[in-house]
Formats: sequence, structure tokens, C-alpha cells
Amino acid sequence: MYLDSVYIAKFYLNEPDSGPVRQLISTADQLASSAWALAEVVCAFHRHRREGSLNQEQFQRTLDSFMEHVDAGFWTLALVSDRILRRMALVVNGLPPTVFVRAGDAIHLATAQDNGEREIWTSDRHMLAAAPHLGIRGRSV
Repeated sequence: MYLDSVYIAKFYLNEPDSGPVRQLISTADQLASSAWALAEVVCAFHRHRREGSLNQEQFQRTLDSFMEHVDAGFWTLALVSDRILRRMALVVNGLPPTVFVRAGDAIHLATAQDNGEREIWTSDRHMLAAAPHLGIRGRSV
């Protein structure tokens, strides 16, 4: 199961849809994403600390838990290699001009495509709209 950073962050944070995302994750045989998620998830934790929904101690515990899971292989994170970045460029080049895509979303989509994923789980409306252009089904809880 390929998840974008938004869904990985929801596993650790109490946000809208966190419960259904945790339930979904509990059914997966394997949890895949891009190593790009390391940056995005940590920044999501930092945003929660900055906005006050996590204090410093909660932020540190959440970050430590995430990094322990990464180190233990709970999340299978594909490297952001030159090949992935070149695939990302091809992905963006092939999108119609009406499709909005951010760099991080394009990296996730290129990684999922490179890994042969048929689905990508996210609540990001832009990624959900772009995914079918790559032959990937965008899924949301």
C-alpha cells in the first residue's frame, strides 16, 4: 500500500480522518512511500508544534516514534534517486496544463509509478486528480 506523507502524518497526529487512516494502515501487508516523506512528515509535526496542537514534549515523542518506525522498516521508503527525479520530470511533462501538481506530489506519484503501484492513498485533492494521468488510482478514506 503506497501512502503519501499526509496519510503517514495522520498515523501519528490527531487530525481529521486520522482514525480511518490508522484503520486502513492496520490492514496493510506493506506500507510504502517515498523517502521524500521524511521531510514532509517531520515538517507536519513541526507545524503542529508551531500551531500549538503539540507541545515540545509531544512533538519530540511523535518525532521519535516516527523515526523508530522508519529505522525498523515499518515504512518502506524508496530513495529519491536521480532516476526518480527524472521520472518525475517526465510525469510532469506528460500532465495536461490544467492539472495542478506540486513538486512533492510529483515525487510521490513518480515513486509510486516506478514501484508499480496501482493505487496511492492520500487526501490531497491535487494528487488525487493527477494520479489517473499516470495510470494510478487515487484513493482516500
